[in-house]
Amino acid sequence: MSQATILIVDDEPANLSVLTHVLQAQYRVRAVNSGERALQVAATVPRPDLILLDVMMPGMDGYAVLARLKSHLATCDIPVIFVTAMDSTEDEQHGLELGAVDYITKPLRPNLRLPG
Repeated sequence: MSQATILIVDDEPANLSVLTHVLQAQYRVRAVNSGERALQVAATVPRPDLILLDVMMPGMDGYAVLARLKSHLATCDIPVIFVTAMDSTEDEQHGLELGAVDYITKPLRPNLRLPG
């Protein structure tokens, strides 16, 4: 069985780096830095199995990206998890109403592995 593909969308290089580092051992990772590029990559084959999407980005924000993904037959079933610094209940509710499956708040803190 082939590895699942995760598309990471974030305008901050450090966030892309952290998520790629954490996920690349178990998944095929594609990382892009804009909403526009995310829409292009999401429509290519193989389609992502999951999209980790930042909300606050210049140009097209994550909400607009999600709305566009949901409006196209080829991408409407790809699960999207928002990864964002926006942590209010209202922000989370808005994203879930648009079709996100979950919310992860920044800053990202990968689990530490202790020696031994």
